[in-house]
Amino acid sequence: MEKELLRLAHIEKSFAGRKILEDLNLTVHENEFVTLLGPSGCGKTTLLRLIGGFELPDAGKIWFDGQDITRLAPEKRQVNTVFQKYSLFAHMDVAENIAFGLKLKGKSRSYIQDKIQYALKLVNLDGYEHARVTELSGGQQQRIAIARAVVNEPKVLLLDEPLSALDLKLRQSMQRELVKLKRELGITFIFVTHDQQEALSMSDTVVVMNQGWIQQIGTPESVYNEPENAFVADFIGDSNIVDGIMVHDELVHLLGKDIPCINKGFGENVPVDVQIRPEDIQIVSPDEGDFRGVIQSVVFKGTVYDITIAAGGFDWLVQTITGHEAGKEVGVRLPPYNIQIMAKPASEDEEAAGDA
Repeated sequence: MEKELLRLAHIEKSFAGRKILEDLNLTVHENEFVTLLGPSGCGKTTLLRLIGGFELPDAGKIWFDGQDITRLAPEKRQVNTVFQKYSLFAHMDVAENIAFGLKLKGKSRSYIQDKIQYALKLVNLDGYEHARVTELSGGQQQRIAIARAVVNEPKVLLLDEPLSALDLKLRQSMQRELVKLKRELGITFIFVTHDQQEALSMSDTVVVMNQGWIQQIGTPESVYNEPENAFVADFIGDSNIVDGIMVHDELVHLLGKDIPCINKGFGENVPVDVQIRPEDIQIVSPDEGDFRGVIQSVVFKGTVYDITIAAGGFDWLVQTITGHEAGKEVGVRLPPYNIQIMAKPASEDEEAAGDA
């Protein structure tokens, strides 16, 4: 693991009496691609603005490379931000947009010209120096916004949903470009999105947020395969979440049956949430399943079929590369190693706070 670069401790922030962030703690390391992921209103953009210095916390501290920057002005932080709207200057050409921050710093003409050429090459827009930004596509404008940020040589690049206005194909292309750019620059990226697939495909670390609390921090694989609570399980991809009782280690009771699992440490006869991903459920013959049911619907999604099966009093979502017919009687098998057990929150406050 690279050394610690950024640390936020016990951050609190409210607007108009409404608490946006509550006792938030986060550590970011050098050369890490961190994604803040969550629904609208969860506090992720507010957190980004606190890091950038555009907002001040009501309580808590922010350290950058060992220095307390909690109340340091934005222009004095080694941080640059790419906003959702890009904020390019329509009356300037591409070169003038890229050079704007460098001119404010009093850099020489030759230095600025060298930086413009370097940045344009980095974002694959050589030869666009004199183009008007209003003539550029959305993807090109996004790359110019990034070029303008990186010429200032920040240690951290903050990106606030910069791909949200792009169409799907261009967005996927720009996701790959950003990951490549991050590797070439060797700097830390902190990226805000509400798009789960975007977070999973780009990040070293995903920070899942809800109602001002961090729900889980981990690799894309860990937050997808080992969600710590029902919110994370439901928000990250598709899930089947069922109420259950942990009978004892490696045995859970759900929908009237005792089902083997591999989970331990929850105690005996404890209420739990049981999660199974749609791709982890097996469709078998009626007599071979843990539950017997009937296929309700089949939807082809291009690479997989989404199949809904009514079984055990629950509508299971199953994803498979093999199609089936609606109305067919089948068995639903839940392999023990594909079952994820999660502790139930004791209250609504605890549910919002996750494991905080």
